[in-house]
Amino acid sequence: MDPALQRDDREEGDGLPRMITSSVDRIKIQKMDQTKNFQRKIEDFKCGNCGYFVVGDGFTNHCPKCLWSKHVDVNPGDREEICGGMMKPISVKLENGEYFITHKCMQCGFERRKKVEKEDDFDEVIKI
Repeated sequence: MDPALQRDDREEGDGLPRMITSSVDRIKIQKMDQTKNFQRKIEDFKCGNCGYFVVGDGFTNHCPKCLWSKHVDVNPGDREEICGGMMKPISVKLENGEYFITHKCMQCGFERRKKVEKEDDFDEVIKI
């Protein structure tokens, strides 16, 4: 069965079963669940976009130099996403004095937000 057609026991408004009929539905559900079950995983990695070597701290999810990320998590830190696509930083938003980057997967279209960290190259943040 196509993973995008998985059964979900919720339907908007009435609590009855429904089918997840598209990857858009899957993405919406992932967005709702993305902060649940956070797993801190300390990993170093080489950026798949610019090649910079990143020393992870357990909260690092993108390259601090070019700001690109990789779609590897279903829930932050779990490394269970099979997509593996590169995630482009597509927007920056200022909320309550903090900047947030939105990344979009270039392979499947999934989007995830992450707070801009002090290690991030702010010149690159401004370019977005």
